[in-house]
Amino acid sequence: MATEPIPTLETTEAIQSHSASLRKELTLLDLILAQVLLVIVPDFFGTAVKAGPAHVVLWLSAILLFFVPLAFVVAHLNRLMPLEGGLYEWARLAFGDQIGFLVAWNLWLFIMLYVAVIGLVTTTFVGYAVPSLAWIADNKWSVLAASVILIAAQMLLAAIGFRLGKWFNNAGSIAVLITVAVLISLPLMNLSNGTAAAFHPLRLAAPPLTVFTLSVFSKMTFGALSGFEYVAIFAGESRNPARNIGRSILITAPAIALIYIFTTSAILAYVSPDAVDVIGPIPQALRRGFGNLGAVIVPVAIFLLLGNYLSTFSLYFSGSARLPMTAGWDHLLPAWFSRLHTRYKTPVNSILFLGGATLAASVAALIGVGEQEAYELLLTWGFTFYGLAYLALFAIPLLAPKARGIRPGISLRVAAASGFLVTLLFVLLSIFPVIEVESQSRYSIKIAAVVLGADLLGWIIYRTSQQKRNQT
Repeated sequence: MATEPIPTLETTEAIQSHSASLRKELTLLDLILAQVLLVIVPDFFGTAVKAGPAHVVLWLSAILLFFVPLAFVVAHLNRLMPLEGGLYEWARLAFGDQIGFLVAWNLWLFIMLYVAVIGLVTTTFVGYAVPSLAWIADNKWSVLAASVILIAAQMLLAAIGFRLGKWFNNAGSIAVLITVAVLISLPLMNLSNGTAAAFHPLRLAAPPLTVFTLSVFSKMTFGALSGFEYVAIFAGESRNPARNIGRSILITAPAIALIYIFTTSAILAYVSPDAVDVIGPIPQALRRGFGNLGAVIVPVAIFLLLGNYLSTFSLYFSGSARLPMTAGWDHLLPAWFSRLHTRYKTPVNSILFLGGATLAASVAALIGVGEQEAYELLLTWGFTFYGLAYLALFAIPLLAPKARGIRPGISLRVAAASGFLVTLLFVLLSIFPVIEVESQSRYSIKIAAVVLGADLLGWIIYRTSQQKRNQT
């Protein structure tokens, strides 16, 4: 069988010509706030708390081995290829249509499953904010109703586009910054007024060398610190993307690293590793930290954090809808996915398809398992698909043909190798749960079967579409 031809960099002109019809709504400030929104994932504070006092060492290791390499690799690739579609187009231009399609497929599956937790997250946070409604987090019909309403809202906002959506996203970024600032300062306030005995946010404790620790570390590393490349999906909707996307990374990276370390320490001041609620660790810590004095403050902080979640889901959802659109531009999917709204210039058909698939995933995950396990399954499936796409991201500086002009110098290739190995560790350990589940073996089989089966389905879709294309 002949080797699949690799698209030349000249094909970027065709991509840019399609992008010319999109609205250029995103400024540098919007991109900075988008990076905060995408990279600070409150879900993984609960995972980090599972590491206990060893979390600082694990965070520092994750930053050195993964976060810093990711920042430099993404800045390098975006500077060379500031294209709508981001990582999908980078992989396609480096390795060919088939790899590019599978990267887009895994990114699309990641968002579909990640946004599918929207009902679980919302009902949990409402339960923390309004104790009299705590029952809705354990009621599957309430979770389902929340999922339907909120996914429909995501579709509407994505269809309107960034003229409105960017303000919602920016508000979500500001909300999480306010919330973590309150949480980080809370143990210090309690220490000063005598209601806390001690607080050591930077305590260095060696983590035990166990499979559980490795699993927690890999989830902290990849799950919490990934996301810098995602903004590049909107390169065609950004002003001066070659410069501004790289700047947004360099500005936000140090702040994000500090936020993860200090917020995890603040949660551990109130919640033990074995008692943490992995769906809502920040609301849990806020309620315990404020106690009876937080009747007003805690609900406000929790609703701010919920606003951050909904904004994050919105931005991810909008990005995922762009992937079928750009694949349609490249003739890897039917042109139906690339059809733009006449007024808003958004891919309305792709948005409709993604919304339906996301709702189906949120319903399927609630069948036969508890809410915490359903949440962990959706999150692990989604981020494992994301991890597979990241293997391609870090492989580009290492393995892209020299003729493409993409491969960097030796120092950046070493950084890419570090990121690749850490991502591979995450993918391999994704089958091990960090919470108690009814059956660990059944949990592991579910993770492996869904990931392998979904990627096989993606390959079949690609091959079938190519055969039909060749016959016409």
